[in-house]
Amino acid sequence: MTILMNTNQWMSILGLANRARKITSGEELTVKEIRARKAKLILLSADASANTTKKITDKCKSYEIPYKLVENRFLLGQAIGKEARVVVAVMDVGFAKKLGTLLD
Repeated sequence: MTILMNTNQWMSILGLANRARKITSGEELTVKEIRARKAKLILLSADASANTTKKITDKCKSYEIPYKLVENRFLLGQAIGKEARVVVAVMDVGFAKKLGTLLD
């Protein structure tokens, strides 16, 4: 039950961040936000391809941006009201902190 509760919580917060226009989704746009140092937290789907996972985690490490894994691409997409998404960048410090604690 705890996992379900946390899933609903982080998805709700991510949905709010989306409505506030404080996120970007998609690999290329996320990498762009990491490079610009605008991303405060990266959410990466656990079922992302090995290539995508390496690219995103390497970028996060070199730019010192935290990242968290979420269960799958469908939950990530559902949280922002879109089709499956593999990676999402959160651009707001407040949303990033809250999501970070919920996904620990």
